[in-house]
Amino acid sequence: MSGNRTLTMIKPDAVRKNSIGGILQMINEAGFRIIAMKYTKLSKEKAGEFYAVHKERPFYGELVDFMSSGPIVAAILEKDNAVEDFRKLIGATDPSKAEEGTIRKKYASSIGENAVHGSDSDENANIESDFHFSKLERF
Repeated sequence: MSGNRTLTMIKPDAVRKNSIGGILQMINEAGFRIIAMKYTKLSKEKAGEFYAVHKERPFYGELVDFMSSGPIVAAILEKDNAVEDFRKLIGATDPSKAEEGTIRKKYASSIGENAVHGSDSDENANIESDFHFSKLERF
């Protein structure tokens, strides 16, 4: 059974490009409800903790540096089939391979600077949501 919540982060590249409003508009127009949201900055330590699953991969250090390079917007989104539907909305990690009408096609510039994060499973959506938000911050 699929869940009805997912986590997204609008990444530092998209924040620097002033794309927050456009990305949030696409999220709203796709039928997602924002139940928690914050503008924050990850320290290198916190970015490393968030992406610990990738610790052994060659891009881990670069990813941690990038995700701690500037502010992000973290949000919990709610909709039936949230994880799968949001993954469709954001598009392929490589924006040159992303479908037209996806967030990454419109706002990402490269595989590394790909504008947004989206949880890849219901289990990770719960873990990632708990990483960013207390229960009191969800509405």
